[in-house]
Amino acid sequence: MPESETWDYTLYIPNDPRAVTVCRRTLRTILTLHELPGLADTAELLATELVSNAVRHTKGPAALRVRRSPQGLVWIGAWDTDPAPPPPPQPLGQVVDLEEGRGLGLVTACADYWGWQPSARFGDRGKYVWCELAAA
Repeated sequence: MPESETWDYTLYIPNDPRAVTVCRRTLRTILTLHELPGLADTAELLATELVSNAVRHTKGPAALRVRRSPQGLVWIGAWDTDPAPPPPPQPLGQVVDLEEGRGLGLVTACADYWGWQPSARFGDRGKYVWCELAAA
């Protein structure tokens, strides 16, 4: 696969907790088909956290977006219908035994970079929370 190959996939999902599994499996398939299976475990973890937050904390539809930049970065983002910024990530040492609250801490620990931005889909205001992984 050429270093400069780019691609961009978006999976629109309903507000349904089962959609997290669909996103995770779809992401693994995308990375495998693009000869990036070494990123799959980390990418699945990050996508699970981002999409879980989108489904758990909003009532509307959501989306998973996965793309590769010409620089070789794999970008994973989740869109949801809540325009409010995500809460600041908690250090993993403070939330390791909790059932909730680890998501963005895991993203911060595992991704090369992450952020969020206001965005709109389906005619609704919302936000994208995204992260980057180096593919090379």
